[in-house]
Amino acid sequence: MALADRYDCFLFDLDGVLYRGDEAVPGAAEALDSLRGRGKRIAFVTNNSGRTPGAIAERLRRLGIDASPSEVVTSALATADVLAARGVRNAFVIGEEGVRRALADAGIEVVEGEPERVEAVVVGWDRSADYAKLRRAALLVQRGARLVATNADPAYPAADGLWPGAGALLAVITTTTGAVPEVVGKPHAPLFLRAFERAGGGRPLVVGDRLDTDVAGARALGWDSLLVLTGVTDEARLATSEIRPTYVGRDLGILEEDPLPLDA
Repeated sequence: MALADRYDCFLFDLDGVLYRGDEAVPGAAEALDSLRGRGKRIAFVTNNSGRTPGAIAERLRRLGIDASPSEVVTSALATADVLAARGVRNAFVIGEEGVRRALADAGIEVVEGEPERVEAVVVGWDRSADYAKLRRAALLVQRGARLVATNADPAYPAADGLWPGAGALLAVITTTTGAVPEVVGKPHAPLFLRAFERAGGGRPLVVGDRLDTDVAGARALGWDSLLVLTGVTDEARLATSEIRPTYVGRDLGILEEDPLPLDA
């Protein structure tokens, strides 16, 4: 039986799985078209909190990959869900449009300026973050605001090298305050669970290129995973890792094959 026929829904990471930089991974569009032809459900799952689902779907379509905003689940959306479910009414945000819009759409006021108190401090990727924002965030946490991060990725992979990621900004606040943050994005469960719900449930397969986020997150939930070697993980890194995916493929073409589990 083809791997594609063993599961009901497929949760895809983006960078390193469907595209690299400004180019689609060869065969990615065809693999997703084949899944859709089988009636399989798809969600695109990303720790990126800066972009909206619409912007991410548009980027995928420009690369020839069929996608709609309703299929995109970002760490910003999952963060907004978590806070709204707890009745949080307002938040001070270090983050870009994606997380700000997600919070506002969930009915959470994004407080600007230098407030004395808020219910939550939300930290995401923010290319405009400066000392004043970080200072205010640290003060608000010391005054009782809960500290929530869209993700803890230390770096953002850009074309010219690694830029500070949301985790690097988060580290400024945790180092200053000693606070322990709640992290929503991969490898933590909230983002995966939101994507699973968006994809309609059933038996999921998590597809990614990172052991520490995609595969580790799937394992923690008891879900199967497919590691593709088109991104950051190569065979040498896999061989020395204690984090083991269910399946490994050179690329998404393995979905049409009948592979044995990695450690069968």
